[in-house]
Amino acid sequence: MMAKDIVFFLAPDDEAVAAMRGRRPGPGFESVTCRFVEPDSAIAEWDTYFEEPSAGVPTPEQLHGRWPQWVTAPLNDGVEVFALPQRLTRALADAGFTELEELADRWTTGLRSHDGDDMTDDDLSAVLQGVARLAASAVSTGGRLYRWSF
Repeated sequence: MMAKDIVFFLAPDDEAVAAMRGRRPGPGFESVTCRFVEPDSAIAEWDTYFEEPSAGVPTPEQLHGRWPQWVTAPLNDGVEVFALPQRLTRALADAGFTELEELADRWTTGLRSHDGDDMTDDDLSAVLQGVARLAASAVSTGGRLYRWSF
C-alpha cells in the first residue's frame, strides 16, 4: 500500500480550501489525521453505510459512484483535496456512538481483508469518532468537511 498522510478538516468553504492549494491544512483548521488508508474508499464506504446500514463490507460495485468531489483540479504534486458529500457530513454529525462503532468495525474488516498486515496502525474507531465531531461542527457552523492527502 502506498503511504499517505490524510487529514480530514473543517473549513468555511471551497474557496478557503482552494486558496491553501499544495499546503497541508495548518493549525487554523480543526482536523483529524490518519495514515495508510485509502481516503476515497473510506469516504465511499462511509457514505454507503449510511445509505444502507449493514455489518457486511460493501462490494466495489456498491462503492461505485460515491467518490467525493475534487475541490481543485489534480496536479502532479501528489496533493489531493476533496469535499465530503453534504449528505455524509450530516449523517456523520447525526450518528450515535453505536452506529459509529459498527461502521468502524466494518471499515476495519474491509481494510484488513484488503491490506492484511499492511493495514494502518491508527485507531480507526478514534479516527471515525474525530471525523464525526468535525462533521457536527461543520453542520452547526455552516462549514464543510474536507479531506486532504499526500
